[in-house]
Amino acid sequence: GAMTLMIAHGLTSSMLFCLANMHYERTHTRTLILTRGCCIALPLTTMWWFLSSLFNLALPPTTNLLGELLIITALFNWSTTTIFFTGLTTLLTATYTLYTFIMTQHGKLQTQNAIPPTHTREHLLMILHLIPLLLLTLHPNMLL
Repeated sequence: GAMTLMIAHGLTSSMLFCLANMHYERTHTRTLILTRGCCIALPLTTMWWFLSSLFNLALPPTTNLLGELLIITALFNWSTTTIFFTGLTTLLTATYTLYTFIMTQHGKLQTQNAIPPTHTREHLLMILHLIPLLLLTLHPNMLL
């Protein structure tokens, strides 16, 4: 379970950091409130944010969910009191992921400057993160 979650988390978090860097290169700020409204300016990037957020939320049938279920089951068998802390951290992660997606993609565009379009290399980078995630989702026995 731990190995599964580490690999899935590594790919997902790397994709999210790449997306955050794409926003930084265009807005020159790391403040989420100032990067609002990017779904209007960069609609394809919004799709990448949405997909990476879904993987980060560990929704079915993603590899993240498989890893989390294996770890949660092991923790529950070890000690039943860990279920409270596990549930709390899962809820906080989901809340922050949704907050990040909403703050960066929706709302009124804050910047007065024109936002340059994304490059093919950036979309290729997202695809190269997504392909292993999808392969592991379709064939989880590669990890187990």
